[in-house]
Amino acid sequence: MEAAVVDPGSSLLKAGFAIPDQTPPMIIPSQMKSMLDDGSVTDNPTFDDVAVDPVCRGYVRDWDAMEDLLHYVLYTGLGWEIGNEGQILFTDPLCNPKANKEQLVQLMFETFNISGFYASEQAVLSLYSVGRISGCTVDIGHGKIDIAPVIEGAVNHIASRRFEFGGIDLTNFLAQELGKSNPRVNISISDVEKIKQLYSCCAEDELAYQQTQVSCPVETHTLPDGQVITIGRERYTIGEALFQPCLLGLEAHGIIDQLVRTISNVSSDNHRQLLENTVVCGGTSAMTGFEERFQKESSLSSSAIRPTLVKPPEYMPENLTVYSAWVGGAILAKVVFPQNQHVTKADYDETGPSIVHRKCF
Repeated sequence: MEAAVVDPGSSLLKAGFAIPDQTPPMIIPSQMKSMLDDGSVTDNPTFDDVAVDPVCRGYVRDWDAMEDLLHYVLYTGLGWEIGNEGQILFTDPLCNPKANKEQLVQLMFETFNISGFYASEQAVLSLYSVGRISGCTVDIGHGKIDIAPVIEGAVNHIASRRFEFGGIDLTNFLAQELGKSNPRVNISISDVEKIKQLYSCCAEDELAYQQTQVSCPVETHTLPDGQVITIGRERYTIGEALFQPCLLGLEAHGIIDQLVRTISNVSSDNHRQLLENTVVCGGTSAMTGFEERFQKESSLSSSAIRPTLVKPPEYMPENLTVYSAWVGGAILAKVVFPQNQHVTKADYDETGPSIVHRKCF
């Protein structure tokens, strides 16, 4: 049985067996619903904590919920049999606390009785997915943005940057903007998320964005409850916020400036290697026009060496940016488990959870 690969994100969990040239067969929401004592799902809006988020801003925050989610993924989704569990590789978020890493490996060995464990950082895995071991990843996730320089398969943590805003903040921002143009319509956040995925895009440059604020075609969209809303300039505002965070009320530089500033903290000997092997990933990066805008802003950068995006190999699945960490994990799993570089049950029994720091990452 192939090793399982699990990439638990704030919005979506990706899972499947280690087959690198395909999309993960399981892509499910990470958010869960609370259940009543009789096992039924509550629809009562007054019931406390109806929605449960095991992963928040990239980190596991609710371990009980995470255990339930993984039980469903491994036994129901991937077909593991109790008593015959296999090996598993997890993707690891940037700057994940040591305690989280130890709790994960403890959960897998003591609760799920796995035969082997490995974990690797998402930034490294995203580079593996495009055939690189050095470069810089810009991961625009649901709850955070990570910029991480990677040299010879190792993340430079000192230079790396993490920003506590991401796709969910853009969704909330879009909800505010749609509320202004459709004041009589009550739009749920789940509907706004779908609207963002359908309509949001990036303007060609800042001037083009400014023009959309003056004159922009308007479309109508029918909500599930039958209400009709209009969508115009709002679709461009979401993408623009990545290049002008001031639109979100944040005192921060745009994503290209942040990338260049991150690389400037690395030895100048590595600047060209990092900037010319830039990988953009995360669900938000799949926005229409984002890649073109990223390239254009890069060409205008004041940096002597301008960021260049790496194109994925043709044989890799479409929309690789959304699944790049999972695909990189599938590639790595083909190496670490056959070569016995992983944490075995004997390793864990001898050393305990701290073994994860010595054999992984």
